[in-house]
Formats: sequence, C-alpha cells, structure tokens
Amino acid sequence: MHNKMTGLLGLLLLGTTWSALAAPPGSGSGSDQQRALDATLAAIVDDAAHPLASLSVLAIRQGKVSYQQQFGYRHIVATPADSLPVTPATLFRIASVSKMMTTLGLMRLVEQGKLSLDQDVGIYLGFSLRNPHFPQQPLTLRSLLSHTSSLRDAGGYAWGPERSLRDVFTAGGDSMWDRAAAPGRYFTYSNLNWGVIGTVMEKVTGERFDLLMRRLLLDPLDVRGGYNPATFSPEEVANTATLYRKRTLETEIWQPHGPWIAQADDFDQRPPAGLANYVTGSNATVFSPTGGLRISTAGLGKVMQMLLDGGRYQDQQLLQPASIALMFGRQWQLAPDASNGNSERGLYRAWGLGNQQFDAVAGQGNGLVEGASFHAVGHLGDAYGLVSAFVLDFKNRNGMVMLAGGTGNDPERYPGTYSAMGRSEELILTTLYRGAIDKHE
Repeated sequence: MHNKMTGLLGLLLLGTTWSALAAPPGSGSGSDQQRALDATLAAIVDDAAHPLASLSVLAIRQGKVSYQQQFGYRHIVATPADSLPVTPATLFRIASVSKMMTTLGLMRLVEQGKLSLDQDVGIYLGFSLRNPHFPQQPLTLRSLLSHTSSLRDAGGYAWGPERSLRDVFTAGGDSMWDRAAAPGRYFTYSNLNWGVIGTVMEKVTGERFDLLMRRLLLDPLDVRGGYNPATFSPEEVANTATLYRKRTLETEIWQPHGPWIAQADDFDQRPPAGLANYVTGSNATVFSPTGGLRISTAGLGKVMQMLLDGGRYQDQQLLQPASIALMFGRQWQLAPDASNGNSERGLYRAWGLGNQQFDAVAGQGNGLVEGASFHAVGHLGDAYGLVSAFVLDFKNRNGMVMLAGGTGNDPERYPGTYSAMGRSEELILTTLYRGAIDKHE
C-alpha cells in the first residue's frame, strides 16, 4: 500500500504531469479527475506507515461544491467486515474548528445588539474577571476572540456542571493568567477564552449554550449535530465517528502496528450522558464551545457557502456582510521580531475574531497548500486523534473542509515539510486543492 501511495503522490504532488487531476470540474475528464482524486486520498488514508482511521473532505470551487468524499471507518471493531464506514452524514467532533462556529453564533448576538466586542466581559458574567497582575485592564470579547486576553490554559479550561466559572476563577491563581502581558498586548492561543465566551452567550440570552447554537446557526442551515450529543437522535448517535489513535489511553504510548484505540465518542461502549442540574449561564465549558461541536463535512460545507454568499442561506440573511467583514478582519499580526505573541513554530501569524489568517508565504509556517497562493481564513483543529480544517478564500470563493478521525502514529514523528501542520494534513489539503479547486486550462 505504501508503494501505491508513493506512486500516486509522485504523480500528483511531485511529478511533471497530472492531467486528469488538473482538468477543471465539469470538464469532459471530470470522472477521470474524480477517480484519480479518490485514489490519491485513499492512498493517504491507507498508507501503512502513517494510517488514518477515517477521512471526510469537501471542496468548494467558485462558490459551489466541486468534490465531496469519505474514506475509512467511523467505528472500528476487531472483525473488519463489521466495521462501519464513514458516510456523507457522519458527524465528527471537529475540535477547535468549533471555536469558529461558536464565533458565528456570537456575531449574530453582536448584530442584534445583545453583546459589544469592547465591553468589559465581567459586566455580562456578573462577576469581575480581571488579570490580577493588571487589574485596571478589562477583558473584552475582542481580546478573547483574538487570543490576546491574557488568559492561559495552564489552570484548566473545562469543568463539570457542578462548578461555576465564578468559583473557578475565584479559586484560580496565577496559572490562569499571563504575568507579563496585559490584556490586548500578547497573543497566546487559549482554549479557556471560549469557555468564557460561551458562558457570556448564555448569560445575555438565558439559553443553554447547545440549544442557543442550534437556534443561531445549525437550525437555520438545516444542519444536524450540535454541541451536546446527549440530545442527538439514535440515528445521529449511531453515525457519530469514534475518534481513534494507535495509542494507549493510560500510558499514552504510540503503537503504530497495534490496534486502533478509541479516544472519544465511542458511543457504542459509552453512550452520551445527559447533564443533571446544569444552571444556564454558570459554566458553558460543559458543552465545549472550544472543541465540542459534532457536525458533518456537508454541514460545514453549508456554513462555508453561507459565508461565501455574504451571510445568506436560501431566503435567510444569517449575518450581514459587514459582520462577516468585521469577523474576518485582521485583529492581531505577529511582529517581525515575534515580540507580541507565541506563534507556535510559525503556525499562528495573524488572527481575526475567532479565525486564523493563512498567508501563502513560503517558509512562514502557516501556508496551507504546497506551492500555491491559497490565501485563506478559517480554523484548524487537533484533539483525540482528529485533525480538522475549515479554510476559505473569500476573494476567489474557494474553500476546503477536512475531517480526519484518527492518526495511527505519533504526529511529532511525521511533521510537515512546508508548514507547522503535520504531513498528513499537508498531503490531504494539497491533494484536495489541486484536484478539486485549482484551475489549469
């Protein structure tokens, strides 16, 4: 299988010609193009040295879906014939791409005048939330959304329904705060920001976060899934992908030649549990606004098309174009001397409101596609073996969605060659872009 993959990728990524893959979608060789693209992506998934448990991808070219395909299994058992394949309706826990979806809901509340990006969030929360080292400087939604809030993840970023954020921060301590940089001054990626954001959204609406996000984003787009699998239908639960690694849970030892080991959403063994006695507005981290959305690639494709269509879906205007422009406007950019942020090996170089800005500049670390000027905005995700991407180019109305549901070996031992992503993500995104978006006429 590895030899097959090398040959296909040699043709697609390194070779001198790949005419079937270069044909524009809709041309006479489109079926050949799709077969070649299918085969190349399947080879990436099945690479014996770096296998993936599952993969679901979607590409949008000039505002329309140009390719959608699934590979691998959403649920793996000892008898291969009994494993369940990924389908177009399969829901994945999309990790940090959830942050961007949460932000879309938040922007609707900003449009409605229920929230201000520059208000002290303590006003919304009902308790003071200030960095004790800079007590005169308020935290705002703008600083939370751009990862410049000075909150840090070292003290944790998720708690059970028995805890309130008020109590968490009261008992917190220095591990939750940057000691050197005031809010608004320094970029450090922080999951905790979105737990605060989700709780703010609950406080101003009086609605539980998962139900609120259904109302604001998922239901208007007729998209299944959500942030609380306990509310899913039996069909949705059965079609939620288990996330895998070939790594033990307790000892966290990688076993590349061993079995796939469930890391999250193994609902066949552990059905989703409901929440008892949750108080709306107390602690939205229980729904993981930072990483807990389960959604299909087709669902994410609808979100992407809505954004590319200026916030409109069918006869509904979910977001005004001005709100989209604000959300994707650049809020923070890494200084030339990197003195204003932690870029994590160059991956984070610019940020909007809840979205990353990817500049296609060789050697910077945040390029998405090898050898292509795919300037994009969006978000990446990485948790429990899943790696994900939701990236779009507003100017050319192109975009890609990638959900890979399990990595088979230590990603640190398979790094990217042109970016700070892993090599599997690089191969998938470059293959998808060249085969379903790039135009060679």
